[in-house]
Amino acid sequence: MSETKHIHIDEFNYPLPDERIAKYPLAERDQSKLLIYDKGNVSEDVFATLPAYLPTGSLMVFNNTKVIQARMHFRKETGALIEVFCLEPASPADYAQNFQETKRCSWLCLVGNLKKWKEGTLSRVVEVRGKALTLRATRGECRGTSHWITFEWEMASGESIPFAEVLEAVGELPIPPYLNRATEERDKETYQTVYSKVKGSVAAPTAGLHFTPRVLEALDKQGIEREELTLHVGAGTFKPVKSEEIGDHEMHTEYISVSRHTIERLIAHGGEATAVGTTSVRTLESLYYIGVALERNPQSTEEELHVKQWMPYDYATSVAKGDAKELTTVEALENIRSYMEENGLEVLHTSTQIIIAPGYEYHIVKRIVTNFHQPQSTLLLLVSAFVKGDWRNIYDYALSHDFRFLSYGDSSLLIP
Repeated sequence: MSETKHIHIDEFNYPLPDERIAKYPLAERDQSKLLIYDKGNVSEDVFATLPAYLPTGSLMVFNNTKVIQARMHFRKETGALIEVFCLEPASPADYAQNFQETKRCSWLCLVGNLKKWKEGTLSRVVEVRGKALTLRATRGECRGTSHWITFEWEMASGESIPFAEVLEAVGELPIPPYLNRATEERDKETYQTVYSKVKGSVAAPTAGLHFTPRVLEALDKQGIEREELTLHVGAGTFKPVKSEEIGDHEMHTEYISVSRHTIERLIAHGGEATAVGTTSVRTLESLYYIGVALERNPQSTEEELHVKQWMPYDYATSVAKGDAKELTTVEALENIRSYMEENGLEVLHTSTQIIIAPGYEYHIVKRIVTNFHQPQSTLLLLVSAFVKGDWRNIYDYALSHDFRFLSYGDSSLLIP
């Protein structure tokens, strides 16, 4: 672990001119370029051909999270504009319950122009269902860089309205800051995957943006099994590594949900999968360590199954010293299945803070579909760990062959 913690982030830098960052997606999602990295060989094709590069009978796992309209603007009586960016639900802390509240709920939020909002309640009136809705925001305690914000709302007509609908009416889709443009109406469609279902993310799992119904159908025809899980992408996904060594970087926590059916399909496939996007990678690899935690304590609560940032490296050290038995991937997954059966759980809800960097040994993920990531980012560390340090070969090719970068950019299939 010590070697991983001492990795210098400046070793993961590369020149990314602004013109290479895709500001908008292509008109046809699946006509984006696809870089294929296969055991050191690099070639390219069109994304629509992806199914042909995957083994028949293999399992592909998608993140079905849906981006919420998390950014809200309020204007004070003084004219000052305050931005409130919802990060994660605080009360109720469960996403689904929070979205169903009809009068009041609280979120941990980032606040823009904070110095202009010393005290008092912000409010704004919008039209919903053809009637006036008043939304109020009250600032609570500071939690690190975020604030506890309580929202209260009512319809002039006296009707009940869930917070999910309030966000749809008042909020704005938070597109990535590096696009350097305002959110447009079309982003509401193009910044969601075609299979998005479960509301909760403040950023899209962008590898999935290339999929179309015809590509999904082609996967089915190819005999590739599809499963879904949920990781709600937090704003921390854009958090740059500011420390010189990655050991001083604190990873953000993200909330994951995985069904018993998905665990069973993973076991049936020998604990191997193709992951669509780094969020699916982080969730799948976290499952192995959840299985390890259950080996130690089968009575853990879901909350206690949170995967801490350095757990994989601590565990590897313990195994190397002979202080812990190394579980096979299937054994770890079977621990989760048993836990879910014993506790009557159809879906496992927990969280992960895992950092995947060179020195990490992958357990479940055998192939990754992913976009091209920012220099000096934890996502680039994840890719490097997967291709055994050969990331420059991939990125040099992409830069010299007119690939488009970041969220709305082109894609790659990585096979180490």
